[in-house]
Order: sequence, then structure tokens, then C-alpha cells
Amino acid sequence: MKFLALEREVPGVADEQFAPHLKAEAARAWELYLDGVIRELYFRADRHEAVLVLECPDMDAARAALDSLPLVRERLITFEIIPLAPYPGFARLFGDGG
Repeated sequence: MKFLALEREVPGVADEQFAPHLKAEAARAWELYLDGVIRELYFRADRHEAVLVLECPDMDAARAALDSLPLVRERLITFEIIPLAPYPGFARLFGDGG
């Protein structure tokens, strides 16, 4: 199942708190990518927040994967997780429902 994970900043966290964890964050994200959990990884163009596309069996697995990231473990960021489903609209082109 696919999930969209939108990073959310934690209020009161200073920018300098991130630096000691960034290398470990990148390493863990790379591991999750190699494991096929992180399928796509972006930064938003309008603000400095990550957007991830995850492939996980369920919401609990998606949450566990994100919770394994050092910045999440240190409570410097959090994620909103959105479950995705295939778009059913194309059925209107081919089905009897018109």
C-alpha cells in the first residue's frame, strides 16, 4: 500500500538542533530506500519540509518506518501520513456506469 508522508515542523525546535542528526537521518533514509520502503523523497518547493512516498503493508508499518528516522526519534520533526488508493475514475471510461 502506498502512503504519502508530509513532514511537519515541531514548534519551538531551533535550526541548530538538527545538525548533529543530519548524517544519521540521511543514512537511515537511504536504508529505507534500499529496502523499498521509501519509494520517492522530495523537499517541498515552497518550504523546507520533506515529502515521502512510502510502500508499506499498512499504516502501522508506515508509522514504524518514519519513527525509525533520527529526526523523528529526537522529536525534531513529525509526519502526517496519508494512505493512498488507486484512482477509480478511469472506470467511467470503460464501465457500463457511463
